[in-house]
Amino acid sequence: MDAATRLITEPARQTPVLASADVVVVGSGPGGLAAAIGAARAGGSVILLERNGCFGGNITQVGVEGFAWYRHENTVDSEGVGIEFEERAKAMGAAQPEPQSDSHALDAEAFKYVADTFVAESGIQPLLHATVVAPIVRDDAIHGVIIESKSGRQAVLAERVIDATGDADIAHRCGAPTFKTPPEQMMAASVMFHLTGVDKAAFLAGVAADPQTYKDWEGGEWTIETTGKEDDMFSPFLRKPFEQAMDAGLIPRDLTTIGGTWGAISDQGDLTYLNLVHLDGVDGTDVESLTAGEIEGRRQAMLATEAIRRFTPGAENAKLRNFGMTIGIRDTRKIDARYNLTAHDVREQGRFDDSIGIFPEFIDGYGILILPTTGRYFQVPYRSMVPKGIDNLLVTGRSIGGDRDSHAAVRNMMCCTVAGQGAGVAAAISVRTNRSVADVDVHAVQIELKRQGVRVF
Repeated sequence: MDAATRLITEPARQTPVLASADVVVVGSGPGGLAAAIGAARAGGSVILLERNGCFGGNITQVGVEGFAWYRHENTVDSEGVGIEFEERAKAMGAAQPEPQSDSHALDAEAFKYVADTFVAESGIQPLLHATVVAPIVRDDAIHGVIIESKSGRQAVLAERVIDATGDADIAHRCGAPTFKTPPEQMMAASVMFHLTGVDKAAFLAGVAADPQTYKDWEGGEWTIETTGKEDDMFSPFLRKPFEQAMDAGLIPRDLTTIGGTWGAISDQGDLTYLNLVHLDGVDGTDVESLTAGEIEGRRQAMLATEAIRRFTPGAENAKLRNFGMTIGIRDTRKIDARYNLTAHDVREQGRFDDSIGIFPEFIDGYGILILPTTGRYFQVPYRSMVPKGIDNLLVTGRSIGGDRDSHAAVRNMMCCTVAGQGAGVAAAISVRTNRSVADVDVHAVQIELKRQGVRVF
């Protein structure tokens, strides 16, 4: 059977409406969760759709606990709901000091409950285990989405939809123009994992005896562009145990994808958010590629675990605590927005009249590492979330419009909360004022964001 005949025709059907709201947010990662909270606080009725069984996305499902690891003494940081995530996690015992910065690592498991509390107290209608399979589009505008769940196929209607899928799935399926990085050029995917049974004192003594810096990231297949000021700063970096494992025949010499950072270590001996497996060519929009990446990532993580046990002080009795629920994807689609951010914007403190928040000059990706240690920051423009060719839709998180270098900045979780809160507020105000998302009163959006504790300029 050739490809042309491998098609079926689905029968027409009537789909029951499950719910409706002013704003429907698809995806509950840092950007989507922030969008739902921002819209609710601005007075909108909000439904938050999540395909998995918990909110939090990259934090809770992938297991990336280093929420603001870029922050140092002279960082001018974002303000708004992202900082609330960190502070609430600390207050609820769901965070611990992060070793390489002036920030706290979020506990991926406990933050699931923290996210629940934000959703409940904001009056957001939650829908977990709900996978969006199609947009509802009429007259070049989106009016809701179709979901599939254990309850079957249902519709969720909305005045405004916020695409926080991370992959611009909704915008792409609406026919809005998007750009997808070729798989061979995508930032590597990661399978995050966590160990337990580590002797904290012995481990930290080993780190102190052989401290690593960001300059040490260079080597093997890694090349790093810095400003120079990062080179001598401490980094929780691990490569030597894996080189020793290669010498001992535990890891094949051609397997150069293992190496990276540990995240934090608890008094109980949990060594968390080990970002050590980096898989090139994994396409987060391709189910077969994702499947292969998940399986290969776990295989390499187990090799890394054995190397750590053999060659890292304090880790002799370590064992796997858990994998992240899903592979970590950094790079797929971005929208062609009303304004697409540039490398100059994120490197040279871009300023915009339609700013909806600020983010430090932190660039991490494509071999670039610039840490915000001098007070520099850029503004995130509202227009970068407004797609072309479709109305009633905003796109937030790492899929906002921009080039390669700007993606290496805005993809970071705190910046996703900045964009998300701005999108949520704008969506709610556009409904209340009966204006399209493209023509919403940005000044009114900025006033509401300031009321919510956001630093806009």
